Amino acid sequence: MDKLLQRINELARKSKTEIGLTAEEKVEQKDLRQQYIQNFRGTFNEILLNSTVYDPEGTDVTPEKLKKVQRQANLEKAQEILASRNITFLEDGTIARKED
Repeated sequence: MDKLLQRINELARKSKTEIGLTAEEKVEQKDLRQQYIQNFRGTFNEILLNSTVYDPEGTDVTPEKLKKVQRQANLEKAQEILASRNITFLEDGTIARKED
């Protein structure tokens, strides 16, 4: 991530000079910026998925929408772990082990 940001800054500085950027560098700059934004959003989403909001009295005031997304993410992680162990949840809520 540091090298990515360093290169973005190098290209930004060069773009402000009289020489400017070549066509290839402009494409590279655009791609690097998109990569940076994707990395940032991914990190930000991970932080949110592991956050709880409390008011000054200590009451959990995490928005329901965030709680729902957190539950879904945790369920998906659990299903991945179980699938790697040949275990699956059935629609009726029971658990079944897959035979090899």
